[in-house]
Amino acid sequence: MELKTPLYDCHTACGGTMVPFAGYLLPVQYPAGIIAEHLAVRTAAGLFDVSHMGEIMFFGRDALKNLNYLLTNDFTSMTNGQVRYSVMCNEQGGCVDDLMVYKIDEDLFLVVVNAANRQKDFEWMKAHVFGKISISDMSGDMAQLAIQGPRAKEIMCRLVPEEGDLPAKYYHFKKSLIRGVACLISQTGYTGEDGYEIYLPNDDAPGVWRLLLETGKDAGLIPCGLGARDTLRLEAAMPLYGHEMNEDISPLETGLHFGVKMQKDGFIGKKALEEKGEPKIKRIGLKITGRGIAREHQDVYLGDTVIGRTTSGTHAPFLKYPVAMALVRADSVDTGSQVEVDVRGRRVSAEVVALPFYKKERTFR
Repeated sequence: MELKTPLYDCHTACGGTMVPFAGYLLPVQYPAGIIAEHLAVRTAAGLFDVSHMGEIMFFGRDALKNLNYLLTNDFTSMTNGQVRYSVMCNEQGGCVDDLMVYKIDEDLFLVVVNAANRQKDFEWMKAHVFGKISISDMSGDMAQLAIQGPRAKEIMCRLVPEEGDLPAKYYHFKKSLIRGVACLISQTGYTGEDGYEIYLPNDDAPGVWRLLLETGKDAGLIPCGLGARDTLRLEAAMPLYGHEMNEDISPLETGLHFGVKMQKDGFIGKKALEEKGEPKIKRIGLKITGRGIAREHQDVYLGDTVIGRTTSGTHAPFLKYPVAMALVRADSVDTGSQVEVDVRGRRVSAEVVALPFYKKERTFR
């Protein structure tokens, strides 16, 4: 039986179409529809319930050592209030998950993991930690909202005591108040837009949700569901676990080099990544130029040779044409190459393009 987030009644009150996802009942869309929600985030602002995500606390003298061992990124230089992306690998170099690390204090870190992997990740972490460390799964006690879009800061500034109570830089966070409710507010997101993610106690989440929607109504803020979240992240070429990565695909093969620090001391999966050498596959972007929409798990052809498969695909609402990401042989194509995608038994032409498909210059920092 699926769980409900603290905002379930808010979603039904807004007319959300509820579907099972990662063990929860969540809105896939609201009456405005996925395209309208997508465009609202690109041009104004959208509000998402992401309370299904997992939150795991690392506390203790050896918290930093454990994170550097468990994860591919290097957290040594992090300052309090900073956020850093990473992958967690298995011994074979595949991806157990990708996640975000928040440094709250020298011995205290918040690790945010994908909802579908929450239990798997927590068990993996418990099995591999060492020394003076305590880890706790706080997911059941914490809600998470995401307000995304170019007018997100304007809306948030109406609700916090002062503008300085918002994080000033991307991938940073602050502990703040939203009309008296204690929150952790980070300048992060999964849409390719400016915006914030807000962590707060479950009991306070419905009130803050309603407050945000009412406060941002004149700025074009609307509630958004899973459908728009997926089209937005794909348009911005953000990888999704289970699509662009899994336990058999390494972070280097899917283009996440920035989150893998091979020069640091040993971490789980480092030896396997070294032994594999240069990746034999790579993640590419495809602009569909023929008639059709590519989805996941569809063969990509160069001439009559299958060079890989799509991992995600959709019609990009803001760009107004279909796009897809694919994992293909590393030596097979370059930007500008012409390929075809097998869409339900029919070859559809496509062009290899640089990622991301959509990139917005950040309007606030």
